[in-house]
Order: sequence, then structure tokens, then C-alpha cells
Amino acid sequence: MTAPYNLNEVLRDHVTRHVTEFPSRNQSGEGLKHAAVALAIVANEAGEGAILLTRRAPRMNAHAGQWALPGGRLDKGETPIDAALREMHEEVGLDVAPGHVIGMLDDYPTRSGYLITPVVVWAGLNAKLSPNPAEVASIHHVSFSELNRPDSPVFFNIPESERPVIRLLVEDSFVHAPTAAVMYQFREVCIHGRHTRVDHFEQPVFAWK
Repeated sequence: MTAPYNLNEVLRDHVTRHVTEFPSRNQSGEGLKHAAVALAIVANEAGEGAILLTRRAPRMNAHAGQWALPGGRLDKGETPIDAALREMHEEVGLDVAPGHVIGMLDDYPTRSGYLITPVVVWAGLNAKLSPNPAEVASIHHVSFSELNRPDSPVFFNIPESERPVIRLLVEDSFVHAPTAAVMYQFREVCIHGRHTRVDHFEQPVFAWK
């Protein structure tokens, strides 16, 4: 499939087939807090498929002002799908039924003590968004074309780890792991059907806390 990736049933079938064929990996998460994020597929102003990305509110206790996918920690008794849909509604006002969940990608353990499960959600053409100002400073549509920029991702090394750090270029800014790793796997699996693993990619030191 080539750009533009117009949001329609053909694109939905394309993504669904790739996610269904992907053998996602779960991890035990022993000693980690379990969280989930939503990779919500919507349309941008041009009608192209995009995923929602937020800037965290500047007064949040952790990772204030950073790029993030809608999501958060699982409440007691919740599944990753439950948590991803709840957090997406709380953060960006998007209410999507469980039947619109396409599937899940690989669990990603973070340096800050979380195990993140990415949930791929089809939100469709008429997604109504309303950011929660306590958690979200702004909402951004990252188009499938933007995810496929030839100058992104960028990999680099740091003295604190033997693993390569991954970051993505979005608009005129960098998105770092763990968010960058999850978005990169979405690109590889959901758009291109490539069974790409990302849990070996490192996060920058400022994200370790």
C-alpha cells in the first residue's frame, strides 16, 4: 500500500490483516507496573489515516510536557484493552467500543518501571476529541505518511547502555522511546506487515525516572 493512506475500509482491512498475522509477544512483567497505550487510528484533516499523539500537560508529576500515546496504568481487574480504552476516553475524550479494537503489539518494558501493552484501535473518520487539560496539553494527528518519513527513525548510542536508543521525527520535534518504539512497531507491523521487534531499543536517560 502506498501513500496517501486514505482512511477507509480498505485501510482497515489492510491494518487488521497485518495485526492478525503478527505473533505479538507478552512478557511476565515481574516487578513492573502494567500499563496500556492506545494506538488510535483516526483521520487527519486531509482524510489520511493517522494515529493520535499527545503532549502531556506541563504540571504532571511524571514526564511532564513529553510526547505520549493515550494510556496509563491498569486498574485492578482491568485488561490492557479495558485500560487503553478508558485512558483514551479520559485523556482525549474519545469513546470507542471494544469491538473497534484490532489487536495488540508487543509488550515493552520501560526503564521507569512499567510494562506497556500497545492496543491498536480503529476510531474511524468522525473521531470527536476533547483533551483533558489536567493530563493533555495538545493532541496531534501523526499521519501514516509522517510515520514513513525517510529521515526517521534515528538510532544513536549512549554511554549508559549497550542498546541503541530510538527516536522518531514528528513534525519538527523528536519523539523518544518508549513512545517512539511503540510507534515504530506500529509502522512496521500495521502499515508494512513486517514482523519487527522493538523491546531491545533503549530509552534516553531522562526517561529512566
